Amino acid sequence: MASEVVVVHANETPPPWWDAAVFLAGPLPRSADVPSWNPEAVAHLRERWTRGGRLVVFTPELRAGVLADYTGQIEWEHRGLHDADVVLFWVPRDLESMPAFTTNIEFGTWYDSGKVVFGAPAAAPKNEYLLHLAASRGVPVAAHLGDAADAALAMIGDGSRREGGERSVPLLVWRTESFQTWYRAQRAAGNVLEGARLEWTFRVGEHREAVMYWAAHVQVRVAAEDRVKANEVVISRPDTAQVLLYRPGPSLDETTVVLVREFRSPASTPDGFVHELPGGSSREQPDPAVQALEEVHEETGLKLGADRLRPIGTRQVAATMSAHRAHVFAAEVTEDELAWLREQRRVAHGENDGERTWVEVATYGELRGRGLTDWATLGMIAQALGQSQTAGSVPL
Repeated sequence: MASEVVVVHANETPPPWWDAAVFLAGPLPRSADVPSWNPEAVAHLRERWTRGGRLVVFTPELRAGVLADYTGQIEWEHRGLHDADVVLFWVPRDLESMPAFTTNIEFGTWYDSGKVVFGAPAAAPKNEYLLHLAASRGVPVAAHLGDAADAALAMIGDGSRREGGERSVPLLVWRTESFQTWYRAQRAAGNVLEGARLEWTFRVGEHREAVMYWAAHVQVRVAAEDRVKANEVVISRPDTAQVLLYRPGPSLDETTVVLVREFRSPASTPDGFVHELPGGSSREQPDPAVQALEEVHEETGLKLGADRLRPIGTRQVAATMSAHRAHVFAAEVTEDELAWLREQRRVAHGENDGERTWVEVATYGELRGRGLTDWATLGMIAQALGQSQTAGSVPL
């Protein structure tokens, strides 16, 4: 695949597809006798884009001979900033010729987006606060324009081909399995992504490099209805793996199940805790069954062999709220294991200080009678016990 760099100047229409996109943000000269930094930035990017595919560089400078359209340029810049995979800020501030007042606002808008590089000459004045913001969010910082270009390309990596409305999904979300799972489902239904605007991301990791949650305002052409749906956001996160640990009783309502109680900030239950099946997600573990076993051990202390796990199914958890899915499993526990789990009720489990879980043991009838377990958890339990009934391990 050949490499190419396409420069898109202010108010120009971008190409219909690309593998990566960089927006050049920073002050522009106020007079013709002050040299612009944009051509040098383009030259650096053009020289160093050696991967296959197309790199698009948005520059807010007008092409020679094109008349200015201030209002149109604002709209063009906002669209380019949202569509770009990386926003490269270069701030060679000069209070007379390039004061960078608008740049201050733009950086304040984008520094926490996860797709920014900040660069400025060491001698440039009045950049201390911008540098502080960059450091607070792990933004790559450079004192030379070439180094800033290198940092932008390092964030991009090999890029990924996107066309049409896909161009509005920046790489930090496009590369997530949660986005691709949602997008595969839409394409399988014949639907078309006509546009998007990434509203926010919640990122984790030492340098906040990994997207945990994302929300995108999307425009989807619904094939079955021949219309465009454009009034909703898609919110998603990594899929989860949950395990129902149960011990059959004389009846379905008398079947004993094991939950974990954990304080989670969104809880709106009477006691302020969530009461759910042991489970969770991981950025490193792609196998839901392995993840399920790890979560059971982490949240309850019980260690199970893989042969004890029975797959129940995979479904979306709350379809109008989040696109993520739950992979549900079940495992019948022995009387001795159930007795051991009852003893764990006063023992705190969890991975670290950010997670503290407590084992709870109750019958299925008790869970249905309380107002503590959410509908999704009850649905998972009902499906798992229903399949167990069919298999004959739980009485009718």
